[in-house]
Amino acid sequence: MSNVDERDPFSSYKVVVNHEEQYSIWPEHRNNPLGWRDAGKSGTKQECLGHIKEVWKDMRPLSLRKRIEEFAKNPPPPPSLGPSAPREQSLVDRLCEGDHEVAVGLRQEKTLKLFKEAIDRGYVHIKFTQTKGCTELGFRLDEANSDFTMADFENGNGTVHVEGNLTLDSVKVRCIADVDLSALEGKGRLVRVEAKEAAVA
Repeated sequence: MSNVDERDPFSSYKVVVNHEEQYSIWPEHRNNPLGWRDAGKSGTKQECLGHIKEVWKDMRPLSLRKRIEEFAKNPPPPPSLGPSAPREQSLVDRLCEGDHEVAVGLRQEKTLKLFKEAIDRGYVHIKFTQTKGCTELGFRLDEANSDFTMADFENGNGTVHVEGNLTLDSVKVRCIADVDLSALEGKGRLVRVEAKEAAVA
């Protein structure tokens, strides 16, 4: 459209329109550029521009307007939140998978003496140190399945094996841990009580 003679405002022009319903002006005596057709109006440059201002109310291309109208009539469905959506693994699920770093959980100073006193009372705390905020679980010892035969409390070495049931996030689980007495740390895991009972059966 750059071939319009800007130096002669009194030349005769015509209004042309393309397939996207976009308007322009073109010298009346010339053939229309490729892709453009007559819009039925001719006259001076100002008359043609005035006509375009009247008829070209929506500057968006026709294809864009159609896409927007179609979207309004048939919006896409919202993202699926159903069973196919990935579900964040629960704390119980995570701690039931494999062994995890644990440490003796003591409300006061972490000493072998206090850990031995907790064992003697039959109630211990085991802390899973690699979870967010460190998950500390307290449970009553299952003495039948706990093992202290490898422990030398007097010299602070050896290991203890502790087990006990508790409820975590409304799920009944068994905490199982093997603790090195020299560091009061070791490995532990959870087992769903129902799954453990099913395995025994």
